[in-house]
Amino acid sequence: MKIAVLSGKGGTGKTTVAASLFSCLDRCQYIDCDVEEPNGAIFLKPDLPVSCPVNVPTPRIDPAKCNGCGSCRSVCRFNAITVIKGRALLFPELCHHCGACLIVCESEAISEKDREIGIIETNSSGTFMHGRLHIGEPVSIPVIRALKRRLQEDIPVVLDCPPGASCAVVRSIEGCDYCLLVAEPTPFGLHDLNIAVQLVRKMGIPFAVVVNKASDTDRSVQKFCRQNGIEIVLEIPFSKEIAQEYSRGILPVVANPEWKKKFMELYTHVERGIQT
Repeated sequence: MKIAVLSGKGGTGKTTVAASLFSCLDRCQYIDCDVEEPNGAIFLKPDLPVSCPVNVPTPRIDPAKCNGCGSCRSVCRFNAITVIKGRALLFPELCHHCGACLIVCESEAISEKDREIGIIETNSSGTFMHGRLHIGEPVSIPVIRALKRRLQEDIPVVLDCPPGASCAVVRSIEGCDYCLLVAEPTPFGLHDLNIAVQLVRKMGIPFAVVVNKASDTDRSVQKFCRQNGIEIVLEIPFSKEIAQEYSRGILPVVANPEWKKKFMELYTHVERGIQT
């Protein structure tokens, strides 16, 4: 069972939900797919002795063979190649590693060379892993793809996804059995929850909503879910105590046994939702 935890915007508490869910299960795998800013390790505190690079094939242009025809420039949709004074010039940070330039180059002036864009760090059992995209690299999908190749099929998996509804989020939730959408009761939170709902419905993945920082002063998220037939499976209140523990890197399920019970009930609910 693969459970993706995502949110339409950053800072809503998806790592709180994902890490808490993982902490409640005896045998589970946690994958932090927010490779631009992974922070699950702050709360779960794993030992990460294993590290491996993530490489992508990047074009290399041989000026002795290049005739400046511009075919590579024309085929590149990401403007990673231009031609100046009859010579092809590559901007590797813009490359999306599609290989189209290699295919269209009739003079065989283009080859490919691996370039490291990030790393994957994992514990010895592989039950915790996260990716780190190197600073300045714009494309995170290869790192997420490398993470998902290491999914363990015999135990439940919790995927802590990037915020938003970008290609990185699509890649993270692709193939998952269930999505938990974490939302906060603010105008921005409601707006971005609507975007996340459209995404998971488009992909046909069963889902439910977790409301974080819930209060009686703003029930807009609850109203939206009621009007759209969306189930809210958990509400985490706006709490000074939870915030204080969180600021020290302590999850609600660790600080309070009642929250561990509630997250176990959440897991059981998700399990039933997948089976039906």
